[in-house]
Amino acid sequence: MKKAIIAKKIGMTQVFTENGALIPVTVLEAGPCVVVQKKTAENDGYEAIQVGFVDAKAKHVTKPLQGHFDKAGLTAKKYVKEFKLEDASAYEIGAEIKADVFVAGDKVDASGVSKGKGFQSTIKRYNASRGPMAHGSKSHRVTGSMGSSATPSRVKKNKRMPGHMGSENVTIQNLEIVRADAEKNLILIKGAVPGAKGSILVIKDSVKA
Repeated sequence: MKKAIIAKKIGMTQVFTENGALIPVTVLEAGPCVVVQKKTAENDGYEAIQVGFVDAKAKHVTKPLQGHFDKAGLTAKKYVKEFKLEDASAYEIGAEIKADVFVAGDKVDASGVSKGKGFQSTIKRYNASRGPMAHGSKSHRVTGSMGSSATPSRVKKNKRMPGHMGSENVTIQNLEIVRADAEKNLILIKGAVPGAKGSILVIKDSVKA
């Protein structure tokens, strides 16, 4: 990984290219992120940097975390992530990572927690087919067959059943950066990204670009 940043989802809009083409984009408030800790191969066995995003009130930070931030000489941060960057040794504690770490045309992966959809049936959760809608049918939207009758006389593993849907870690790969504005701390990404408005995401170099 060469570049990465923590961002907050603002919402979706659309922009026009110089050719007049309309592009749907997601607006992200990306950074500024501050380097809180620098991990080295000598002390930790690997090289990485720990970055913080969004200032937090002192009453919302535990004493161990407050001591962690005090040691770095920084104000407490609400969100902390660790990135294994190729040039992690080049960063120093207190250094800022801003939106201009990415430029238009870069391919990135966006990781975040998807929207929660509560308890759902197999039709919505797995796109299963419904039963007959005639009056004689008693299985309009039920799960359906649970498996074999005699052998094996049990429900097989991984049977698609009703249950909790959403609120899980999702990564969308190979998204394109349309615009990056360091002054306003904004990144515009083509298409949609996981999560609702206000959710926190990690934007990093695409692994399959």
